[in-house]
Amino acid sequence: MSYYDPYHPSYMAQPYFGYMDEGEYLAPEPPAPFDQRPAVGYAGYDSYGGYDKYALDADPGAPTPSYPVPQQPAMAVTHNLPAMGPAQPQHHHKPHTRRPSYPRQQQQPQSYANTYGSYPQARQHQPHQGHQGPSQSPSDVSTRTSSASPPGHAAPSRTVYLGNIPGDIPPNELLDYVRSGILESVKILPQKNCAFISFVDPQSALLFHSDCILKKLSIKGHDIRVGWGKNQQMLPAVLEAIQRDGATRNVYLGNLTNPHTGEMITEDELRADLSCFGVIDCIKIIPEKGIAFIHFLSILSAIRCVANLPLKDKYLDKKCFYGKDRCAFITKTQQHNAAQYLGLAPGMEHIVTAADREYISSALVQQQAAAAQIATQAGGASNLGNRTVYLGNLHQDSSVEEICNVVRGGLLQSIRFLKERHVCFITFVDPIAAAQFYAMCQLHGLTIHNRRIKVGWGKHSGPLSNALSLAVSNGASRNIYIGNIQDFNHFNSQKLRDDFAMFGDIEQINYLEEKNCAFINFVNIANAIKAIDGIKSFPDYKNLKINFGKDRCGNLPRQFQSQAAAGASAVGGAQVSTMVGALNGAADPSGDNAANFGVGNAALCGNADRL
Repeated sequence: MSYYDPYHPSYMAQPYFGYMDEGEYLAPEPPAPFDQRPAVGYAGYDSYGGYDKYALDADPGAPTPSYPVPQQPAMAVTHNLPAMGPAQPQHHHKPHTRRPSYPRQQQQPQSYANTYGSYPQARQHQPHQGHQGPSQSPSDVSTRTSSASPPGHAAPSRTVYLGNIPGDIPPNELLDYVRSGILESVKILPQKNCAFISFVDPQSALLFHSDCILKKLSIKGHDIRVGWGKNQQMLPAVLEAIQRDGATRNVYLGNLTNPHTGEMITEDELRADLSCFGVIDCIKIIPEKGIAFIHFLSILSAIRCVANLPLKDKYLDKKCFYGKDRCAFITKTQQHNAAQYLGLAPGMEHIVTAADREYISSALVQQQAAAAQIATQAGGASNLGNRTVYLGNLHQDSSVEEICNVVRGGLLQSIRFLKERHVCFITFVDPIAAAQFYAMCQLHGLTIHNRRIKVGWGKHSGPLSNALSLAVSNGASRNIYIGNIQDFNHFNSQKLRDDFAMFGDIEQINYLEEKNCAFINFVNIANAIKAIDGIKSFPDYKNLKINFGKDRCGNLPRQFQSQAAAGASAVGGAQVSTMVGALNGAADPSGDNAANFGVGNAALCGNADRL
């Protein structure tokens, strides 16, 4: 059966919206002597410094720009061409055998996975690229990338092309939209309104590319085009630094406070001293800890900085090493989706942050492909990225609370209940969650008041606003937690409803008297955000703890809770397999239809086992 492929060239130029995550990450104590180069802690960012100017030609480490090649589809796999992914070993074992002629394959640059996978053989021909140490043949990252990428899900390049970007956008604002992996380099061409973002591994590039297509991005009113740039082999010096020191484009500096005067080095000083190494993305200074993080636009620039900055008299007593790339943080939405897809038990989402990034990226890419197929099979290509699900045939006595009690799988943005028409429109925060809920309803059905509910797609919700995306990434939900309640007679249900109703419609109020707290659930996440800011000005709530709670609709679907609790790591693969199987009319939901979109249960089980 034919199905929609979101990576087909005809869909590569669709506009998309990305989302940002600027959560705060605290840094452990930095390393001791800089010459020993130990691993250091990292710090995140509440905000990013402005960018005064940038000269793209000043960074020789940036990749050579090129326009996306439409003849190189990201996900297309034909029967006559070898699958993208690990290097084909027969090319090395039979050096004198003439390679078959593939017209399209000859013009296609070698993928990063191939380059990485065949690195030991490349050393035979290029001895000057050899690495020191017993374990410096293919890197662990490359090995994991090759094994984690299922057939049909290999990226043709490590470089993603972004077109129609604002000509005046500084690099730090553009990179605020990238949240999928470690970057090798960034090249922006303002005169051509395009940019090329190169990742360290192809799986991160594929995750960013698929995320862009599914969620759609607009920057300053510009609908961004997404495609693939020319693939280039990583410089040996950069590859060696990544393997040996974990090099990134982020440079950590410690001991920046003057011990005599107590003065902290300024951003202007850092920019003036470090600009000679390459173009700077952003600078983050944490005065209370006497540390700073400087992001360059390429790893090569950071390598130069770490190698040469400690030799300057001004920085002899400073600590200097690599920090964590701000584009490699796993957002809360990605964490939630990956946990559900891999079959983790409810409340265990934090395990994802400690898991290998390659496996999480692989799981998210497969999940996005399945979600895109589900959405487009039911609603056509225009339904891609829709976050609104329609519920019909509701009982006349149904309430919003009863509807929310049966909705599982993702955070909700809003619930619009039209009681007189017996219908309800549920808008999720993430389109993947909407597709998952729709597919689960098609497979298992949905019942409220012993009545079978009609489930379909509502009007396209459009992309989630950047402001709301940022709020959700920082923990926002439609649920508000009120703690430290001592007098429940005073803070009764009616008082809470009266005080919070001015901010929006309320779905439910729950009490936990033994823990001195209460929870107020709104029908719209925007109302909850307003309530958090507004209720603190009320005198009665001055001494209470007020924060966002957990949306119960984001819990794992009930069909998988018992399996996840029992440790069924394969539930993630079965979940997506049954999702697509339900739409294809398969009688056996065992996962055979997973091959239709390149997802295998074995691969998913392997990913979950490694957690």
